Amino acid sequence: MAVLIDRPMWPAHGTLWSHLVSDRSLDELHAFARAAGIPERAFDLDHYDVPAERYDQLVAAGAEPVSNRDLVVRLRDSGLRITARTRRHGG
Repeated sequence: MAVLIDRPMWPAHGTLWSHLVSDRSLDELHAFARAAGIPERAFDLDHYDVPAERYDQLVAAGAEPVSNRDLVVRLRDSGLRITARTRRHGG
């Protein structure tokens, strides 16, 4: 069980972004984000969006680097994944 981060590859606002998730609980994810100084506004339902310049710092703080595919699989398997379909059907 871990906090996971994928490589920065998602372009927006002039930079690339990573996703930070927990494969255990949202409490674990929020605690990690608070300790790392990630603002609450970066949270998007099941993950935090973090800019590329924070990647190395978050890995040094304990986030496990994984591929995008592994991140999605582990998040889905944890039961914490929120999809567009989940949103439409109210969870």
